[in-house]
Amino acid sequence: VLKKLKSKYGELYRQDNVILSGTHTHSGPGGYFQYTLFWITSKGLIRPSLNAIVNGIVKSIDIAHRNMKRGRLFINRGTVENSQINRSPFSYLENPASERSRYSSNTDKEMVMLKMVDENGEELGLIRWWNMVHEDNIKNRNHLFWGYSGYLFQELTVSCPHRPCFLVIQPKLKFAVLQRFSVATMCMAMGPGGDMFDSTRIIGQNIYSKARVSDNSLFRRMSPGLGWHTLKWVLQHIHCSQQDQHCSYSRFLRATSSKDGDPPLLGPPSQGCLTVTGKTYSLGPTSAELLPCWFQPISILRDMTRPHPWHPDIVDVQIAAIGSLAILAVPGEFTTMSGRRLREAVKREFDSHGTSQMDVVIAGLCNVYTHYIATYEEYQAQRYEAASTIYGPHTLSAYIQLYRGLARAIATNTVQDLPSGPEPPVFNIGNLTLVPSLNADQAPANKTFGDVLQEVRQQYRVTEVAEVTFVGANPRNSAENATEHNFLTVEKYTNTSESWQMVQNDASWDTRFYWTKGLLGRSNVTIQWHIPRGTEPGVYRIRYFGHYRKKLSLSPAVSIAFEGTSSAFEIVAL
Repeated sequence: VLKKLKSKYGELYRQDNVILSGTHTHSGPGGYFQYTLFWITSKGLIRPSLNAIVNGIVKSIDIAHRNMKRGRLFINRGTVENSQINRSPFSYLENPASERSRYSSNTDKEMVMLKMVDENGEELGLIRWWNMVHEDNIKNRNHLFWGYSGYLFQELTVSCPHRPCFLVIQPKLKFAVLQRFSVATMCMAMGPGGDMFDSTRIIGQNIYSKARVSDNSLFRRMSPGLGWHTLKWVLQHIHCSQQDQHCSYSRFLRATSSKDGDPPLLGPPSQGCLTVTGKTYSLGPTSAELLPCWFQPISILRDMTRPHPWHPDIVDVQIAAIGSLAILAVPGEFTTMSGRRLREAVKREFDSHGTSQMDVVIAGLCNVYTHYIATYEEYQAQRYEAASTIYGPHTLSAYIQLYRGLARAIATNTVQDLPSGPEPPVFNIGNLTLVPSLNADQAPANKTFGDVLQEVRQQYRVTEVAEVTFVGANPRNSAENATEHNFLTVEKYTNTSESWQMVQNDASWDTRFYWTKGLLGRSNVTIQWHIPRGTEPGVYRIRYFGHYRKKLSLSPAVSIAFEGTSSAFEIVAL
């Protein structure tokens, strides 16, 4: 991203003033992170995935750059209820009772909203932070991609001919209920709805309802803080094994007695050895390097530095401040109490230097990923978050020290005096991948791509599911050969214009696209439309857009566009 930005804008957008904050999900593409643990579990480097992410980020910055205008910033805070619980209340109880008594909940329910308005009062966008929420209501068994509250903003808040025209930055959502099972059984997460999609819709609606406050009087205009029109930023690279606040475990894959969370690479380990589906893996000897800072109940599997480090040793710490808002860009996932301590420490640091009106928010998963950051007390319990706090029990203390230093530099105008730290390495991991290469697609005999195999019914009622199956092709062909490609549309016939008008596409919450791979290059595509309440009665159709890969005898294979269309069907009211 930075290389592309530099080629377009020179030194305007740089490492110190660009933050890449990831949307947390257990249901997204992989194959773009260079550290060994990650590219092994995602079957190597997946270049199309990497390119799509980079190009999408750069394009969004291009659009924002072209559309900059003068405006004002407003900030608001609100409480979102009935949308989250603590992943590990057992661990939270390890924190001091005196500290816990200051809060009404073991989760942070406060949401901070920053709204951008132009000089005419027209809303330009919204950024919202819902701190210390680990959003993964859509589970890793799902292969669809969604973000419901952002979708609602696009669909319900604005009306534009060419979306997107309203900026919404938000993560997906989680409502997890961890049930206690035996050690051999993983805890499963549930939500308030009938399934994970319904739960996401419910929680997304809760967030949207809180964030979508049309009355500007409920937002307060941002105070000067560091000064009107003031933008300040600071970034440092830190070598985690060289921080004096904690001992580094970053060179080692750790095995602990964690019992909750999604299954790790080798399954849920126990101390001394780990047994996975009947097989036992012996733990390697403890490294002498770790003996001075040995901390039970950690066990060490083996040194993990080859062929490249399995996890980052050099991480980014960064703060961006605009007026009275300080955004802490953190490289991991903070537990509820860890986030509270970090925010309070940074707020106190600003206060001590005469900037007492600062609003401090945490932006998670920024720039690099280092798993979890639990408190020292939570670390003792060695539940999932603690077991994944890879730099040891004092990780939070180290981060607090570092972010206080960044805040001090901003408040005292001494950013230029901070050492930038060691540059993170860039490894040559090549193009090794276990993802199968694209092969030529084949249609069944007497069929062509886009032909309908199973038609829609002639009539549906609102809340029913319209479904059609087409002769399909590998959707990777489209992803790698087209930009802004729509895989499907739902269209309504308009009598007045005697034409079809698109009402939904593959970004809509109510549509689903399923690709089923067959034998000998054949595949099917099934498109569903979960007809929502409020749909106008009338005549509709579903269209499918794809590319099939054709092998040529003396030339490289080519991708050829095609489309398919269902029969028209009628929707009637309930």
